[in-house]
Amino acid sequence: MYGVAIHGGAGTLPRSEMTSAREAQYRAGLSAALEAGFAALTSGGSSLDAVTRAVMALEDDPLFNAGRGSVYTLDGHHELDASLMEGSTRRAGAVCGLKHIRNPIALARAVMEHSPYVLLAAEGAEEFALAQGFTLVPQSYFHTEERLKQLVRIRDGDRSVSPLTISHVGTVGAVALDGRGRLAAATSTGGMTGKRYRRIGDSPLIGAGTYADDRACAASATGHGECFIRAAVCHDVCARVRYGGRSLESAVREVVHQELPAIGGEGGVIAIDGRGAVALEFNTEGMFRASRIAGGEPRLGIYRDAVI
Repeated sequence: MYGVAIHGGAGTLPRSEMTSAREAQYRAGLSAALEAGFAALTSGGSSLDAVTRAVMALEDDPLFNAGRGSVYTLDGHHELDASLMEGSTRRAGAVCGLKHIRNPIALARAVMEHSPYVLLAAEGAEEFALAQGFTLVPQSYFHTEERLKQLVRIRDGDRSVSPLTISHVGTVGAVALDGRGRLAAATSTGGMTGKRYRRIGDSPLIGAGTYADDRACAASATGHGECFIRAAVCHDVCARVRYGGRSLESAVREVVHQELPAIGGEGGVIAIDGRGAVALEFNTEGMFRASRIAGGEPRLGIYRDAVI
């Protein structure tokens, strides 16, 4: 048994604003990332390989708020965060405040595999990247007109635009179970539109935006980062499975629909356990998501009532 699930952010464009052409683009991006992760598993790769490849595909797609297509900070820059975790060893790697790394999830994996650390930040992380043979890219690589327009609207005081909503729409993540029963999770984001003071959200924080433990499950989150940090969302899901005896579905539902709303948190969580059960839950209008288990067909969804 093996499988993979991915997300491309919760919140989504309002259904009234989602054109058929736009929806087709999102579905194509999700399909490509899902296939990248699933192909890694089919060829005998590890769960860590699967989540890395899936997230890299989403980072390369300008539709999502991760890698190319990341949102802008208030002063007009891009600052990227990512993390991943291996459930069999509970090793983890994370990076935050990156400005010149095309695929932050690849650097997070390098931190895990080639350093004694878990989290490296900003210039220090990029210095490590150079030592590991990464090629830096200019800030212009991450630019898209749509993200720039979002920043301009926020700067101009447009109250119809919520920095929270348009930011966690596009944060990406993946969870996987490989043929040897090993779990892994990964998350990557450009952060919050218009963020200041090098703000860091939940995506690079182990236990908040990402967590994996073969004794329980693997989880990746997307949403209002401050609330997800305060609720230690992904660790909470895994703890409910391991210590509380909850099914994966129940654990994810409880956290997303009870714990998060209690502190004003909006967003979603994807998770997978060692039996191949998958949960993709959200408390927003929708969540870009997809999953595939060995022997089954791909399943993609955006809004709550549309999974094909």
